[in-house]
Amino acid sequence: MQVKEIMTSNVACVRPDDTIQQAARQMRDLDVGPLPVCGDDDRLAGMITDRDIVIRAVAEGRDPKSTRVREAMTEEILFCFEEDDVDDAARTMRERQVRRLVVLNSGKRLVGIVALGDLATDTGDREQLGEVLEGVSEPSTPSP
Repeated sequence: MQVKEIMTSNVACVRPDDTIQQAARQMRDLDVGPLPVCGDDDRLAGMITDRDIVIRAVAEGRDPKSTRVREAMTEEILFCFEEDDVDDAARTMRERQVRRLVVLNSGKRLVGIVALGDLATDTGDREQLGEVLEGVSEPSTPSP
């Protein structure tokens, strides 16, 4: 089975120059925690999560109306391609301890997101889901 068969498509993006308040409102309206950040060329520039906003901006006392997404986003993003096998995406999620991967097409444009929930509901592979969940849930070494 290919990733494109289980991914969530039509994913909304925010822009690097949007404010974190705009990003937070979009998260609220869409009922999501992560949002891809797309540059002017519609290529993936990063990812911002509700946690990023809290840890990198709110906790530092930054103004959500003036702080830009680029100041709180994560630039280094794990991804897979829509043609990749679901098993490969699941292995990446397990090994890198992430609950979701952005999905790119062959032109490296964002086409979707595949999440742990997609593996649970769309593949029916309980063993694979258990392995990924176990890998994602393993304690990692805290950052110094």
